[in-house]
Amino acid sequence: MATPLRVLVHGGGIGGLTLATALARAGHRVRVAELRGELDALGVGIIQPSNALHVMREIGVLADCLEAGFAWDTLTICDPAGGILAKIPQPRMGDAPSNIGIPRPALARVLAAAATAAGAELAFGTTITELADDGHGVDVTLSDGGSGRWDLVVGFDGIGSPLRTRLYGDRYAPEYTGFANWRVTVPRQAEVQGVVMSTGDRTAKALLTPITDELMYLGAVFAEEEDFRPDPERAHEQLAERLAAFTGPVAEALTRVTDPAAVVHSRISQVTVEAPWHVGRVVLAGDAAHASTPHLAQGAAMAVEDALVLALSLAAEADVPAALAAWEARRRPRALWVQALSRAVLRQETGTPTTPEEDELLEVGIPGAAHVLVEPY
Repeated sequence: MATPLRVLVHGGGIGGLTLATALARAGHRVRVAELRGELDALGVGIIQPSNALHVMREIGVLADCLEAGFAWDTLTICDPAGGILAKIPQPRMGDAPSNIGIPRPALARVLAAAATAAGAELAFGTTITELADDGHGVDVTLSDGGSGRWDLVVGFDGIGSPLRTRLYGDRYAPEYTGFANWRVTVPRQAEVQGVVMSTGDRTAKALLTPITDELMYLGAVFAEEEDFRPDPERAHEQLAERLAAFTGPVAEALTRVTDPAAVVHSRISQVTVEAPWHVGRVVLAGDAAHASTPHLAQGAAMAVEDALVLALSLAAEADVPAALAAWEARRRPRALWVQALSRAVLRQETGTPTTPEEDELLEVGIPGAAHVLVEPY
């Protein structure tokens, strides 16, 4: 549509900042309301696969991401001692690398700078307190005392989305999978030139992921009780205990983990909003609508795809309702396919019984998924 829109993005994470950049570059007036008091990023590093890098190219930040991260093209599978079992080339989309690893704070800075340069307004320490959609616009009051009328409100506000709760109550609360993710940043070993996945029995898997020339992160997934929290004084020791069967590069990485505060522990949960992702002129995207387990490394990629396709749909359709309908019709099958396959891989790797539908998905597998997802969305 030709008329510039007023768009409120609720959430200043990877998806929200990508959307803000894309829309502001197209001439729309965009405000990002972020509950956190400053630009930070939880976690350690993140993988940007080729489809995510294509989005970064489209919003003009690919070069910045490549400069801040570590490009790689091969997934290496190892035994617990670090012996190489397989090297699997990863597909590319265009001239971008197959993947890069990048520190989350660095990616957040790149995207925030791009959004601001494009003309978007970033408001920190701010959330929605009142919202009323009359079908022609959305009247919003924010916690910083501001108020306004918006043509569109987009909830990129994460797995615990307050906006989702406003729309659906507790109907689509996060579902804990029974597993948790442990991650910690360590110095990069010279031989770690891409993701190195070491697998033991079905109770343990460890990944080494380069994120800069100097740094990589060690990640591992384990079954955990939902109420488990690491001991703040010995989280590094608890991680080492869980990875005791591993020698070689994983054990070497563990020797560099001496600060328990450096260990990031997060429960792995899933969200599947089965109802429409948009209600009137309010729409949920990214983890707020379809949070996945991390087993395909596609969570953030799905969020930035959501963002770019929403911007493209708003440009192509006659009005906001038509754009939201077209966007969801295009995004829902792909995002839910990723979610289902990622959950199936989790079950397979941990020896959890799978359904016939999951068995069919698993015939594609992780290498096959990479080839599917490198195709245009």
